[in-house]
Amino acid sequence: MNKVRNLLILVILSLVVLCLGIKIGSVSIPLSDLVKILFNQTAGVDEMVTSIVKNVRLPRVLMAYLVGAGIAVSGTVMQSLLGNPLASTYTLGVSSGASLGAALIIITGVTVSFVGSLLLPATGFLFGLLTVLVVLVSTRSMDSQMSNQTVVLVGMIMTLFVGAILTMLTALYQDHLKQLVFWQMGSFSGSTWGKIQIYLPIALVSIFLLWANASSLDVLGLGEEQAMMAGVEVKKTKFRVILLSTLLAGSAVSFVGVIGFVDLVAPHVVRRFVGSTHRWLIIGSALLGGILMVVGDLISRTLLSPKEIPIGAVTALIGAPFFMYVYFRKRGQEG
Repeated sequence: MNKVRNLLILVILSLVVLCLGIKIGSVSIPLSDLVKILFNQTAGVDEMVTSIVKNVRLPRVLMAYLVGAGIAVSGTVMQSLLGNPLASTYTLGVSSGASLGAALIIITGVTVSFVGSLLLPATGFLFGLLTVLVVLVSTRSMDSQMSNQTVVLVGMIMTLFVGAILTMLTALYQDHLKQLVFWQMGSFSGSTWGKIQIYLPIALVSIFLLWANASSLDVLGLGEEQAMMAGVEVKKTKFRVILLSTLLAGSAVSFVGVIGFVDLVAPHVVRRFVGSTHRWLIIGSALLGGILMVVGDLISRTLLSPKEIPIGAVTALIGAPFFMYVYFRKRGQEG
C-alpha cells in the first residue's frame, strides 16, 4: 500500500508541477483563466493569454514532462541491465551520440520524403544505439567482467570523444552555429504540438514495452546465471531493453538537445520510496523524471528572465554533485 500511496503522491505532484509550469513565466497566467483555457471555456479570457497557454506554454511543459519521463525510464533500465548504479543514457554516450546524429542532419540538410518529420528522431536513435554498442563492446574487450567502473569510464570517454566531434562541427559550420549550440545545451523553447505528436507515441509505447519486461529485469538484477536458470532469454532481453531505452533517449535528444543527469537522479530517488521491483520502479521513475524536467525547465526560463538558461546546465548543476555522491558512496561500500 505504501508503494501505491507514494505513486499517487507523484501523480498529484505531476499535476501541480504541470499547472505551475504553464502558469508561471514572463507573463503570469491567472489561475482562473488557466482553468478556463484548459477546459476550453475561453469566454472572457484575453486572446493573447489563450494563445500563450495553448501555443507556447502547454506544448513546452508537456514536451518537458514527456522527455523527462522517457530519459528517466531509460536510465532506470540501463542501471538494472548493467547492474551499475552510475549507468545512464548520458554516461553511456547515448545522448551525445544522438546529438551527433541530429547535428549531421542539420548540417547536411538531408531529407527523406517517405520518412518526413520522423527522420530526426530516427537518426538520433540510430546514432545513440551505435554509441552505446561501441561502449559495451569496448568495455567487454578491456574487461571481461564488465565492472561498474570500466563501463562508466568507457562511457564517459566516448561522451567526451563525441563531444569533441560536435565542437569541431560547430567551429567548421558557422552557418548552423545557433542550431548546433542548441543541441549541445538543450532547450524546450522550440517545442510544438507537431513534435509532441511524434514523441508521445514513441515514449508511451517504449515505456509500456519496458514495463512489460519488468519481471525479466527483476531477475536480471540477480545476475545472468540466475536469469538463465529462471528461464529468461538473457541475450534477447538485453538487446530488446537496450533498443527501447536508446529509442527513448535518442529520439528525445533529437528534439530538445542533450539533457543529462535526470536519468541518473530519478531512479535512485524513486527506489527509496517504491523499492527495486521494476513494475513499480519504471512507473515511479517516469513520474519523477517528468516532474524534475518540468521544474528544471521552469528554473531555466524564470531564474534570469527574460534571459533563458540552457536546461542542460540546470540539470548538470543538480546532477553532477549527485553523480559524485553515488560514485563515492559505492566506492566506500566496496572498500
